[in-house]
Amino acid sequence: MKTIEFETELRDDKRLTIPDRLASALPTHGRATVIVCVNADPEDRVWRKASYAQFLRDESDEDAVYDKYR
Repeated sequence: MKTIEFETELRDDKRLTIPDRLASALPTHGRATVIVCVNADPEDRVWRKASYAQFLRDESDEDAVYDKYR
């Protein structure tokens, strides 16, 4: 699964705008799952980005504890 994260303004017409630089990287047809997070605490955003970066690291040393369960 490919994920793209961005911030956008919520508008009265109930439409979400995808920034042009990201929209051009999306397929021209198909389906997507959309998750909307609102009123995020700035500290939550920092934690979420750090945890996501950790998740994307391939086989980090911290995950070695789980190797015996493979």
